[in-house]
Amino acid sequence: MNAMSAEPTLREVIARLGKAIDALEEAVSARVEDERDSEEAEAEVQRLNADRARLAQELDSSEAKAERLSDTNKEVSRRLVTAMETIRAVLDR
Repeated sequence: MNAMSAEPTLREVIARLGKAIDALEEAVSARVEDERDSEEAEAEVQRLNADRARLAQELDSSEAKAERLSDTNKEVSRRLVTAMETIRAVLDR
């Protein structure tokens, strides 16, 4: 057995190189897919944050409207009591 027979043949080297290139391409594809997924996740987080901000603004607006309605309700109630007292006073005369 000479030294040449222990060395890999050119075909074996090319086959191993091909397998290595295939593995590298798969790794690169997986990395690109991971980055795409990461970018999509970041975009979704940004959409969720925008929705959260919009909903918080709507909630603040609704709370302000509810407070105005409550104040108006109290004023109407006060006026009704005053009107009823006035009517009673007129009827009692």
